[in-house]
Amino acid sequence: MNAIANHLLFASEAELVGLGGAAMLVMAVIALWAERRRARTARFDNVGWVPWTSIFVFCTMIGSAMMLLAIKSFAAV
Repeated sequence: MNAIANHLLFASEAELVGLGGAAMLVMAVIALWAERRRARTARFDNVGWVPWTSIFVFCTMIGSAMMLLAIKSFAAV
């Protein structure tokens, strides 16, 4: 655990942005899974209130932009 903490402490900005982008894309996949699960429910009155589609779109756009910035900064070095 200490090695991971040291790596994150001394990571470059590109690595941190890339990790943030990866986390956003993981959240987008979770939101996509939740939306599909909500859409396939058998009871129409038990659909929930969370806007999973909006969360998916937001996380995908932000995560993709962050990953693009991380890749561009890695390529510039």
